[in-house]
Amino acid sequence: MSVSNPTLITFVIYIAAMVLIGFMAYRSTNNLSDYILGGRSLGSVVTALSAGASDMSGWLLMGLPGAIYMSGLSESWIAIGLIVGAYLNWLFVAGRLRVQTEHNGDALTLPDYFSSRFEDNSGLLRIISAVVILVFFTIYCASGIVAGARLFESTFGMSYETALWAGAAATIAYTFVGGFLAVSWTDTVQATLMIFALILTPVIVLIATGGFDTTFAAIELQDAGNFDMLKGTTFIGIISLMGWGLGYFGQPHILARFMAADSVKSIANARRISMTWMILCLVGTCAVGFFGIAYFSAHPDVAGPVAENHERVFIELAKILFNPWIAGVLLSAILAAVMSTLSCQLLVCSSALTEDFYKTFLRKGASQLELVWVGRAMVLLVAVVAILIASNPENRVLGLVSYAWAGFGAAFGPVVLISVLWKGMTRDGALAGILVGAITVVVWKHFSIWGLYEIIPGFILGALAIYFVSKSGSPSKGMVSRFEAADEAFKAGH
Repeated sequence: MSVSNPTLITFVIYIAAMVLIGFMAYRSTNNLSDYILGGRSLGSVVTALSAGASDMSGWLLMGLPGAIYMSGLSESWIAIGLIVGAYLNWLFVAGRLRVQTEHNGDALTLPDYFSSRFEDNSGLLRIISAVVILVFFTIYCASGIVAGARLFESTFGMSYETALWAGAAATIAYTFVGGFLAVSWTDTVQATLMIFALILTPVIVLIATGGFDTTFAAIELQDAGNFDMLKGTTFIGIISLMGWGLGYFGQPHILARFMAADSVKSIANARRISMTWMILCLVGTCAVGFFGIAYFSAHPDVAGPVAENHERVFIELAKILFNPWIAGVLLSAILAAVMSTLSCQLLVCSSALTEDFYKTFLRKGASQLELVWVGRAMVLLVAVVAILIASNPENRVLGLVSYAWAGFGAAFGPVVLISVLWKGMTRDGALAGILVGAITVVVWKHFSIWGLYEIIPGFILGALAIYFVSKSGSPSKGMVSRFEAADEAFKAGH
């Protein structure tokens, strides 16, 4: 082990605590609704922080500070886009989706909701949406496992193969045992750890570099363009970075948090907590990368690892500036970011396989206990496939995260957003939206048209397909009456 014991001990204590929470959640898991959605019992604080933590993966503490360190503030457009997108998602979708899923067959998953909302007796909508979830999320899970492996590899000097299993094992364990409650409770702890790390680290870096004036002077001396939000950017480049915000409307692991809230009344408070947490985290992570420019220009003797890989800027600052015990806690925040997202993705894949394939097509009369254990088996199955994809470190899996985000955003985003706002939407409109959105992403990505991020044309064309196809038919009376009843419930609770 090429690291001081305090860091290792901190990691072990942290991982043990997460697994312990999993076993505590196990005692509250009695049926499939508990395992997949926590029995719709999340209060506003847990809803808010688990939505935030499940969204922000390892890129928050590695990718984004690294990009700011390399290029300056022009890389912060993505953070602005994400803040705007997340706020609009909380405002327009969160509360409405909570009541719509309850009024449409008490749906536990997105495919389940689509199927009930649009009275799709053929099962086509359910199958297509479940397949989209499984394909994109298995890639997404693999990227999380790679990020965890890289952390263990660099922190403890492990081989990549050992680090792969070490990084994934704890997350698989608590997700397997405790399901949604374990994932949500651990997310809340992990979100707290992440915000602690991202407020404390930039403050200490700022002190170490001599305060604001000295730090800004050093950054300007390095390259005055670091302060220029438009440096090296184009109009299409900025629109593409801002376009990441559109993805929120279609991310199943984030939407599941809205569906699991204890009531629509909790949503407004959850929105305020979640947005405050998110803004502080994103400002903190940009500050780490930005102030890191000043620190490493003043200390070139310790800048080697960051020059080699700019995504290590947070890791190196934590190791250099903090007592090893505190550094262990701060580095655990990276593990927290990875684990919180990975656990949600494993659970969404498991719920798609259990609720949307096994229960619907294979075992209609399966008992609740059987379904919970099938759900656990599916967590293991998806995890093993994701580990196999991640086992080749040359697989550029992390590059596929933007692809998966765009895939979900364009395939599901317009369908979810329009389905909770417009009662005139039909089943054929929903099918057209999913297919047009997903196909546009694949084609646009392949041809790299105009250099525009594929989520933007995918989202726009998906939304247009929903509107025009829905207009060519009409929803049933049952669909309209359920929509109106849910809308009334939303307004009453709001």
